[in-house]
Amino acid sequence: MNLFYMSFLILFSGGILALVGQRNFALMKMLSVVSLATGCLSGLIASAQALWQEKVFQFSFTYLNHFELSYKIDSLSAFFLVVIFLISMIAVIYSYHYMDHSENALATSVHYFFFSLLIISMALVVTADNIITFMLSWEIMSLSSFFLVIFDYGKAENRKAGYLYFIFSHIGAMFIFAAFGVVYGYTSQFGFNGMAGLPDTVKMIVFVLAFIGFGSKAGVFPFHVWLPHAHPAAPSHISAVMSGVMIKTGIYGILRVYSLLDYHVSVLGMIVLVAGVISGILGVVYALGQHDLKRLLAYSSVENVGIILIGIGIGMIGVATGNPLMAILGFSGGLLHVLNHSIFKSLLFMGAGMVLHKTGTRAIDRLGGLLKRMRITGATFLIGSLAISGLPPFNGFVGEFFIYLGAFNGTLFGNTAFVAGVLAVVSLAVIGGLALACFTKVMGVVFQGEPRSRAAADKDETGNTMLFAMMILASFCIIIGVLPGIFIQMTLKGLSSVSMGYGRIPLEPFIQMTENITLAAVVFLMVLLVLLAMRTLAYRGKPVGRKGTWGCGFTQPTPKMQYTGSSYSASIVEFFRPVAPFQEHHPPVEGRFPEKTIYHSRIDDIAERHMTTIIVRPVMWMFDRLRWIQHGDIHLYIGYIFLAIVVLLFFV
Repeated sequence: MNLFYMSFLILFSGGILALVGQRNFALMKMLSVVSLATGCLSGLIASAQALWQEKVFQFSFTYLNHFELSYKIDSLSAFFLVVIFLISMIAVIYSYHYMDHSENALATSVHYFFFSLLIISMALVVTADNIITFMLSWEIMSLSSFFLVIFDYGKAENRKAGYLYFIFSHIGAMFIFAAFGVVYGYTSQFGFNGMAGLPDTVKMIVFVLAFIGFGSKAGVFPFHVWLPHAHPAAPSHISAVMSGVMIKTGIYGILRVYSLLDYHVSVLGMIVLVAGVISGILGVVYALGQHDLKRLLAYSSVENVGIILIGIGIGMIGVATGNPLMAILGFSGGLLHVLNHSIFKSLLFMGAGMVLHKTGTRAIDRLGGLLKRMRITGATFLIGSLAISGLPPFNGFVGEFFIYLGAFNGTLFGNTAFVAGVLAVVSLAVIGGLALACFTKVMGVVFQGEPRSRAAADKDETGNTMLFAMMILASFCIIIGVLPGIFIQMTLKGLSSVSMGYGRIPLEPFIQMTENITLAAVVFLMVLLVLLAMRTLAYRGKPVGRKGTWGCGFTQPTPKMQYTGSSYSASIVEFFRPVAPFQEHHPPVEGRFPEKTIYHSRIDDIAERHMTTIIVRPVMWMFDRLRWIQHGDIHLYIGYIFLAIVVLLFFV
C-alpha cells in the first residue's frame, strides 16, 4: 500500500511542480515528465503486485467530518490499475518532445497539472468503494480531461469539442447518479454491499441506468457522439490516454455494477451484446468514411469498445445459461481486449501525433509517402494496424480469438446461448474484415505512394521520446501476441473478483491453441523476412531502374493520380448507406477543355444527426422561450431563490 500512496503523492507533486515552474520551460517540462513517469511506475509496480498476489487492500478517511471516502483494491481494480499506469507512463514519456512549444509555457504547465489529476482520478475511480467516493472521483476525471481536450482553445472547433464532451460527460454522470440514487433509496447506505439484496426489478433498472451512464463514457453507440470530436482536438498523447484508458473506466463500471448486483439473467447479456454489435459495426463503418486521421482512430475506438462489449455479453449469457466455459472465455477475451486495445490504440494515436507534428495536417488525402523518411513511425504504425485488425501474431488476435471461442461454445447449446453465439461470430467476422480494409486504407494513403501535398514532402522523424514510446508499445503488441499465456493469466486473476458463480475454469488447452496459432504466424513472418533478405542480397551491386508506377497511359503521372482514401473506401461505405448516409459534392466536368473541379465526400453519423434534430434543437428552442427569466435584475434573482426555498420546505 505504501507504493500506492507514494505514487499518488509523486503524481500530484509533478502537477504542482508544473504550475510553479512555468517560468523555466525546459526545467518545468523535465521535472513534470520525470515526476509523472515515476509516479506511474510506482503505481504500476504496486498494482501488478496486488493483481498477481490477488490480495484485497482497503483504506478510507473522513471527508468534511461527515462523509467517509472509502477505497478498495481487489483483483478487478488491480487489472485496470495496471492498464491505467502503464499507458499513462508511456504517454508521459511521449509528451516530452511532443509538447515542445516554449511560447506556450503557461498552457503546457497547466496541461501537465491536469494530466496528473487525470491519472490520479482514473486510479481513484477504479478503486472507489462507495457512492460518494466514486462520484467525486468520476467528476474529477471528467473535469480534468475536459481541460486537456481544450488545450488548444484558440480554435473554435476545439472549444466546441470540449463543450460537447463536457455535456455528454455530465449527462452520463446523471444516469450513473440516478442508478446510485435508486440503490440508496432501497438500501439507505452509501456503500456498494447492499446492491445484491435489491429486488430483481430494481436490479434491472439499476443496471440499465448504469449501462447508459457508463456507456456514454465508454463511447457506446449512440452515446459516442462526443468521442470523434474530442479525440482530434486533444494533444495526441492525451488522445492515446483517453481512448486507450479513460473510456475503459466505463467498461470497468459496467463490469463492477454487474458483479455487485449478482443478477444473472440472459436479458442483461443480450443488452450488452447487441450494444457491442451495433457499436462495433457502425464504429468501423464510420471510421472508413473519415478524411481526418485522428477522427478515424476515434471512430475505431467505438468499434473496439463494441468488441469488448461482445466479449462481456457472451460472458454474461454464459453465466445466465449455466455454461461456465462460455462465460470465462467471453469475459477473459473481453478483459484481454481492454489491455490490448489500450496498447495498440495508444500506439496508433502516437503515430498519428508524429505525423501531425511533422506535417501539420491530419487530412489523410494530403499525406502520402511518409514511410520513406519516417521509417520507425511507419513500421510501428503498421504493427499497430495489424494488431487492431486482429491478425496473428499480434496482440489484437488473442483477445478476439477467445471471444470467438466463447461464442462458438455458445452455439453448442440451445436457445439464447445459440443465438448469442451466432450473432457474436458473424459480427466479429464483419468487424474484422472492415477493420482490415480501414487500416489498409490508412497505411496505403498516408505512408505509401507519393506525397500528395507539400506538407507531406521530405519529412523526417525527430523526437527520441516519441519514437521510444511508440517502439515500446509496438514491442508489447508483438510480445503479447507471441507469448499470450502470462497475459491471459492476468485477465483470469482480474476476473476472480467478478461474481460468476463458478470456480476457476482451466483454460490451458485454449491457451496452448492460441500459442500454436501465433507461433505458426511467427514462422510465416520469419520465412517472409528470410526471402526478403535473400532478394536484397541477390540484387546487391546490380543497377536498379526507377520509373513511375502504372499511370493509365499517361507519360507524366502526378501524385494526384493516386488512389485517395475516399475512392478506396467508397464501395464499402456505399453498401452501408442506409445506416451511414454518404454525401458527395462534385460539379460535373463539362467541355472539351474543362476547368478545375472539386470533389468532397462526407459520411454522416446518424446518432449525431438525430440527436441534433430530436434533442438539441427542441431543448434550444425551449431555452430561447425561457430567456425572459434572465433579465439582469438582482432583486428578482433573490426572489427566485427565496421562492425555491419556500417550495422546498413543503417537501423536506
